[in-house]
Amino acid sequence: MNTTRKFIFLFLLLLIALVLNLSLGSVILPASWWVDKFSFSTTHSSYDAIMLYRLSKAAMAVLAGSGLALSGLIMQNIFRNPIVGPYVLGLSSGAGLGVGILILGGSVLGIGHLSQISITLASATGSALTLLLIIALYYKLKNPVSLLVAGLMIGIFASALISILSYFTQATALQKYVFWSMGNLGSQHFKSIFLLWGVVLLGIVISIYFIKDLNALLLGENYAASMGVNIHQTHLILIIMTGILAGTVTAFAGPIAFVGLAVPHLTRIYFKTHLHQYLIPGSILTGAIILLLCDTIAQVPGSIISLPINSVTAIFGAPLVIYFIYKK
Repeated sequence: MNTTRKFIFLFLLLLIALVLNLSLGSVILPASWWVDKFSFSTTHSSYDAIMLYRLSKAAMAVLAGSGLALSGLIMQNIFRNPIVGPYVLGLSSGAGLGVGILILGGSVLGIGHLSQISITLASATGSALTLLLIIALYYKLKNPVSLLVAGLMIGIFASALISILSYFTQATALQKYVFWSMGNLGSQHFKSIFLLWGVVLLGIVISIYFIKDLNALLLGENYAASMGVNIHQTHLILIIMTGILAGTVTAFAGPIAFVGLAVPHLTRIYFKTHLHQYLIPGSILTGAIILLLCDTIAQVPGSIISLPINSVTAIFGAPLVIYFIYKK
């Protein structure tokens, strides 16, 4: 199968995954409703409201899956490590700390109701402050490996603070924080989706601009420097881009595990190449497909039960990562 056919196949899979995601859930949309909509019928039914909700959730799944997969691909190139993902620099932990301070700290101070907007802003603030710290450390360290260790320590430090807050908080606030940490694709308005779309699009444009540099870095920093690549500038711009991308996704959808880690590997296996002119669009499509399918499974079609999206992605992602470690 040549590359063009592989991309066509991914587009078809994306359409199938999208239709399945929109059709299946606690209420299964009948074929007659789809026929009416495709025939441009003006009749309205109770299914229209369900479709509006599922459209926003599906759009969030596509954007979050694409953004995390792209971030993971770039991070694996920068750190030359196949088992790092978009949250390796502690951005998820920073977002979690921001939300933890709001929800858990608010509980300690007696603050009750918190809106979804305030939780999103707290997550974005935590991610942004963590990213600023990472940028400051990069100027000092100028070494991706040292930065990787620093990112892991930031994550451990944030987790420790969250544990302390959890110890003193009320059970209801702790439960609300746990729900946020499980990820949620259906809690955002279309305005938020448009903002996330702009961030993902910017990340795609920047990644495409640096395709040649990314390909040169595959052969090592010395080779890339001999080809005229400004290593530190390229690393800094790409770290900022992936940080903003992963942080924005986390702010809107919560921390979603394993998509950014596993999807780049699946894309490399599928295309049988390490060249980024194929891996960037391939990872974007594959990430969207994977998260749509995981969300469809999480909806438990025909049941009122809804599983946490983070758990579903981890159930499928963890064995895959173990397999890669075993093979390589």
